[in-house]
Amino acid sequence: MAHWTDSIVGDRMTVDREFNDHVMNSRFSSQEWGLIMTATEFEIENADDADSARIVANTEKVPQIIPELDNIRKQMGSMGGGGDSSSSGGGIVDSIKGALGLGEGGKQGQQEKLEDAERLTQAYADTLQKHLEEKGKWEQVRVAYQE
Repeated sequence: MAHWTDSIVGDRMTVDREFNDHVMNSRFSSQEWGLIMTATEFEIENADDADSARIVANTEKVPQIIPELDNIRKQMGSMGGGGDSSSSGGGIVDSIKGALGLGEGGKQGQQEKLEDAERLTQAYADTLQKHLEEKGKWEQVRVAYQE
């Protein structure tokens, strides 16, 4: 079913540019978003029903890359000579928070990142579908998905 996505590469590039504001207003940097998108696959749910078919973000691989998001943020912070306080990754307070499972590095922080990534990728999928509908390509893409 990968070939259906080949037919919308140009549309994805357009949506990527349009969606950039959403990413900039999220908790994720563009590098982090790129990694999230690499781990996300798009599928068409109910593809056989024109009325209820919709693009959905399959994020089952995203939890595997969540720890890497911290590494990206740390690298960006060290390269820029700082970064924000949530990504500085040092100090005794951060160490204590980490040991207690609190803050960005704890399980709760990881879960929040995952939930935010899932919301943002689904918002992207919705934007992509809307774009395809507006360009008159949605029906063609939906049918191609089924083949």
